[in-house]
Amino acid sequence: MIILVSSGLLNVLTLGNKKVSAMALWPFVIFRNQELLNDKVILNHERIHHRQQLELLIIPYYIWYFLEYWIKMFKNGFRHFDAYVSVSFEQEAFDKQSEFSYLNNRQWLASWTYFKKKFKKQ
Repeated sequence: MIILVSSGLLNVLTLGNKKVSAMALWPFVIFRNQELLNDKVILNHERIHHRQQLELLIIPYYIWYFLEYWIKMFKNGFRHFDAYVSVSFEQEAFDKQSEFSYLNNRQWLASWTYFKKKFKKQ
């Protein structure tokens, strides 16, 4: 994992969304500012994304992520935040971001559990 601090790069990647504190973009984790490097919860959240990316061999992860995101955008009336938090990868990362030993015991393709829950709801 290569850590970068660049608000400008993060602004470009998020289309100017200033609410984004960090982003995992294999093999990088890009933080908005230096102070966020000390936030263990954000770092763990992004590490979970790195594991997800590796499991799906990186490119398929991004395809799945964006497909799921855009389907939710259409279903949720183009509300970004609602679509973002409903992506299965984000649900796992938010759910487990404060469990700092989670990645030591995480099952292979654990995100699939979050994805399957969506189909049970519908």
